[in-house]
Amino acid sequence: MKVTTFLMFQNRDAEEAMNFYVSLFDDGKVLAVERYGPGEPGPEGTVKHALFTLAGREYMCIDSVPKHDFTFTPSMSLFVECDSEEQIQRLYDALGEGRQALMPLDSYGFGTKFGWVNDRFGVSWQLNLP
Repeated sequence: MKVTTFLMFQNRDAEEAMNFYVSLFDDGKVLAVERYGPGEPGPEGTVKHALFTLAGREYMCIDSVPKHDFTFTPSMSLFVECDSEEQIQRLYDALGEGRQALMPLDSYGFGTKFGWVNDRFGVSWQLNLP
Protein backbone atom coordinates (compact mmCIF):
# COMPACT_ATOMS: atom_id res chain seq x y z
CA MET A 1 0.00 0.00 0.00
CA LYS A 2 1.22 3.50 -0.81
CA VAL A 3 -0.14 7.01 -0.22
CA THR A 4 0.75 9.80 -2.65
CA THR A 5 -0.25 13.46 -2.58
CA PHE A 6 -2.33 14.24 -5.69
CA LEU A 7 -2.63 17.83 -6.96
CA MET A 8 -5.47 18.68 -9.35
CA PHE A 9 -5.07 21.94 -11.24
CA GLN A 10 -8.07 23.71 -12.78
CA ASN A 11 -6.41 26.20 -15.12
CA ARG A 12 -3.97 24.06 -17.08
CA ASP A 13 -1.27 24.93 -14.54
CA ALA A 14 -0.11 21.40 -13.68
CA GLU A 15 3.08 21.38 -15.74
CA GLU A 16 4.10 24.91 -14.80
CA ALA A 17 3.47 24.22 -11.11
CA MET A 18 5.30 20.89 -11.19
CA ASN A 19 8.34 22.42 -12.91
CA PHE A 20 8.33 25.33 -10.44
CA TYR A 21 8.24 22.99 -7.42
CA VAL A 22 10.96 20.74 -8.86
CA SER A 23 13.19 23.80 -9.39
CA LEU A 24 12.95 24.71 -5.69
CA PHE A 25 14.17 21.41 -4.29
CA ASP A 26 17.74 20.20 -4.88
CA ASP A 27 16.58 16.63 -5.49
CA GLY A 28 13.33 17.58 -7.25
CA LYS A 29 12.72 15.58 -10.40
CA VAL A 30 9.97 15.06 -12.96
CA LEU A 31 9.57 11.31 -13.31
CA ALA A 32 6.84 11.05 -15.96
CA VAL A 33 4.37 13.21 -17.88
CA GLU A 34 1.47 11.81 -19.87
CA ARG A 35 -0.37 14.34 -22.04
CA TYR A 36 -3.76 14.42 -23.68
CA GLY A 37 -3.56 13.66 -27.37
CA PRO A 38 -5.84 14.43 -30.30
CA GLY A 39 -9.42 13.28 -29.77
CA GLU A 40 -8.99 12.65 -26.06
CA PRO A 41 -11.22 14.34 -23.46
CA GLY A 42 -8.65 16.96 -22.38
CA PRO A 43 -7.13 19.78 -24.41
CA GLU A 44 -4.29 18.39 -26.51
CA GLY A 45 -0.92 18.71 -24.80
CA THR A 46 -2.25 19.32 -21.29
CA VAL A 47 -1.26 17.02 -18.42
CA LYS A 48 -3.32 13.86 -18.22
CA HIS A 49 -1.09 12.54 -15.44
CA ALA A 50 2.36 13.48 -14.12
CA LEU A 51 4.61 12.13 -11.41
CA PHE A 52 7.40 14.07 -9.70
CA THR A 53 9.50 14.01 -6.53
CA LEU A 54 10.37 16.62 -3.92
CA ALA A 55 12.65 15.83 -0.98
CA GLY A 56 12.34 12.10 -1.63
CA ARG A 57 8.52 12.06 -1.78
CA GLU A 58 6.41 11.33 -4.84
CA TYR A 59 3.60 13.62 -5.95
CA MET A 60 1.09 13.30 -8.76
CA CYS A 61 -0.64 16.08 -10.66
CA ILE A 62 -3.16 16.58 -13.46
CA ASP A 63 -4.88 19.30 -15.41
CA SER A 64 -8.53 18.64 -14.58
CA VAL A 65 -10.75 18.32 -17.63
CA PRO A 66 -14.03 18.96 -15.78
CA LYS A 67 -14.28 22.30 -13.99
CA HIS A 68 -15.13 21.99 -10.31
CA ASP A 69 -16.60 24.38 -7.76
CA PHE A 70 -13.57 23.84 -5.53
CA THR A 71 -9.83 24.33 -5.62
CA PHE A 72 -6.96 24.11 -3.15
CA THR A 73 -7.49 25.23 0.44
CA PRO A 74 -5.04 25.95 3.29
CA SER A 75 -6.73 23.26 5.38
CA MET A 76 -4.53 20.85 3.36
CA SER A 77 -0.94 22.00 3.03
CA LEU A 78 2.53 20.70 2.27
CA PHE A 79 4.73 20.91 5.37
CA VAL A 80 8.45 21.36 4.72
CA GLU A 81 11.10 20.93 7.43
CA CYS A 82 13.95 23.17 6.31
CA ASP A 83 17.62 22.61 7.10
CA SER A 84 18.84 26.19 7.28
CA GLU A 85 17.90 29.84 7.58
CA GLU A 86 18.89 30.38 3.94
CA GLN A 87 16.73 27.49 2.76
CA ILE A 88 13.56 28.57 4.58
CA GLN A 89 14.01 32.16 3.38
CA ARG A 90 14.55 31.06 -0.24
CA LEU A 91 11.49 28.79 -0.24
CA TYR A 92 9.34 31.37 1.54
CA ASP A 93 10.31 34.09 -0.95
CA ALA A 94 9.81 31.88 -4.02
CA LEU A 95 6.56 30.22 -2.97
CA GLY A 96 5.05 33.38 -1.52
CA GLU A 97 6.14 35.76 -4.28
CA GLY A 98 3.39 38.31 -4.85
CA ARG A 99 1.08 36.59 -2.36
CA GLN A 100 -0.25 37.48 1.05
CA ALA A 101 1.24 35.23 3.70
CA LEU A 102 -1.10 33.21 5.90
CA MET A 103 1.59 33.47 8.60
CA PRO A 104 4.59 35.72 7.90
CA LEU A 105 8.02 34.19 8.38
CA ASP A 106 8.72 34.60 12.09
CA SER A 107 9.32 32.75 15.37
CA TYR A 108 6.04 31.55 16.87
CA GLY A 109 7.47 29.55 19.77
CA PHE A 110 7.31 26.10 18.15
CA GLY A 111 10.48 26.35 16.08
CA THR A 112 13.27 28.73 15.17
CA LYS A 113 11.30 30.13 12.25
CA PHE A 114 7.99 29.33 10.56
CA GLY A 115 6.01 30.70 7.62
CA TRP A 116 2.80 29.69 5.84
CA VAL A 117 1.99 30.81 2.29
CA ASN A 118 -0.28 29.97 -0.61
CA ASP A 119 1.68 29.87 -3.84
CA ARG A 120 0.52 31.39 -7.13
CA PHE A 121 -1.23 28.11 -8.03
CA GLY A 122 -3.22 28.07 -4.78
CA VAL A 123 -1.24 25.29 -3.08
CA SER A 124 -0.60 25.93 0.61
CA TRP A 125 2.91 25.48 2.07
CA GLN A 126 3.99 25.47 5.72
CA LEU A 127 7.73 26.06 6.05
CA ASN A 128 9.45 25.28 9.32
CA LEU A 129 12.98 25.63 10.63
CA PRO A 130 13.08 23.55 13.83
